[in-house]
Amino acid sequence: MVVVVVMPPRYEWQRALVTSIRMARNWANSGLDLHLRLDPRRKVHSLERALRAAIDDGTLAAGTRLPASRALAADLGIARNSVVEVYERLLAEGRLEARVGSGTWVRELALPSRPAPARVDRSTRFELDLRGGLPDASAFPRSAWLAAMRQALAEASNAALAYGPPEGVAPLRLALAEYLGRARGVRAHADDVVVTHGFGELLGLVARAIAARGRRRIAVEAYGHASHREVFAAAGLEPVPLAVDSEGADVSRLHGLGAEAVLLTPAHQFPTGVPLSSRRRALLAEWADSTGGLVIEDDYDGEFRFDGRSIGAFQSLAPDSTVYGGTASKALSPAVGIGWGVLPPRLRDEVLAQRRRSGSATDALTQSALAVLIASGGYDRSVRTLRGRYRARRERFEQLLAVGAPDTRVLGLVAGIHCLLELPEGVREAEVVEAGAERGLRFDGLAAYATDGETASSRPPTMVVGFGAPPDLRFEQAVAAVIAAIDAAR
Repeated sequence: MVVVVVMPPRYEWQRALVTSIRMARNWANSGLDLHLRLDPRRKVHSLERALRAAIDDGTLAAGTRLPASRALAADLGIARNSVVEVYERLLAEGRLEARVGSGTWVRELALPSRPAPARVDRSTRFELDLRGGLPDASAFPRSAWLAAMRQALAEASNAALAYGPPEGVAPLRLALAEYLGRARGVRAHADDVVVTHGFGELLGLVARAIAARGRRRIAVEAYGHASHREVFAAAGLEPVPLAVDSEGADVSRLHGLGAEAVLLTPAHQFPTGVPLSSRRRALLAEWADSTGGLVIEDDYDGEFRFDGRSIGAFQSLAPDSTVYGGTASKALSPAVGIGWGVLPPRLRDEVLAQRRRSGSATDALTQSALAVLIASGGYDRSVRTLRGRYRARRERFEQLLAVGAPDTRVLGLVAGIHCLLELPEGVREAEVVEAGAERGLRFDGLAAYATDGETASSRPPTMVVGFGAPPDLRFEQAVAAVIAAIDAAR
């Protein structure tokens, strides 16, 4: 449908409205909507000017079919010959083309020549992204997801297509409670689960709920996502760091920090790659029980342990004191846009209140499709497929580094989609980052994840290398770029 709005002089709005309605009806066969500003006193001239401008600025794209001259003339209340004259002028200018038996179409314009663009520095175009935690987008199970979406749509009731509850649709919460209990040892019922836009939204909701109770400090691991610390600060909470060593975060220090809550990655500390030891898990559970403290568990890649010794969720040790968080980003894709939290009863109502106040809601159709995928076993199959793929990449990464950069050390649990790479003596993280950027490679040094400069200086120079994102065909090219960047920084 094409709607042409005539801009009338005073007292002529009724006539303009009738004209617009008629044009909406008569232009329907052209299949497009269009807004043009016309002068009722000079319709022919303003029509020519408006069409020319719409073609030149791309509003009418190349390949767009214009309405027949007879229909447009009737809509505008002018002679058909006048419209034909306008079309002929634009045809002569090369802006339109007439196709025999097919009407008048907008022509592809030859753009004026422009000077060649300045050479773009390679550091601004990252062709290879090896940041920690990024999955392989090419591995998304498109066929299985499409089938799940079709089934979800076919089975959706009218009520399911309305506004959903703030905690998420019931089928997905039920499917997640079952899956997390089976795969990660989480103790949960469907009523404990809330579905969010990824882990970031869950973190923001929980942070605001904590702050609403008058809490002011929250402990964080000395290495982690700066964005998570920013979420806490925005909620009015002060992040205080916990040292990280070979046993994970040193939770024995929680009693002396004055923090009422703590954010941890127990299964696979991000980004250092170490798990929270069983001894410290027991200490953490004791702290939560004795102080009423809250543990926020980020289980961002707990399903991807490669040595057969899966580490279950901490939440099972203290379900009444733990917010368990996860997402579909690693097992499927960040584009799915779904995360989830398993909430302790004491926090559920306040988190849902924060959700209602935010006005946000997670796409109900996507939630329903994910519920179908989990119930059908498709989610498990995706996890198993990716687990094998990422295990092979980790092994190949170590093999290539052993040959190409034998004076480096690959560190971190054999799990997930990233690892640490300790640099040779005398090589600085910043220089490797810069050399990588010159080769179209994007990754960061460990210092970029530290809470402060003192933390950053406590370890030898080390890179955080994600081996998940490059597709299979470019993986070895990416590793070669890592080796070349290290060589260039020596």
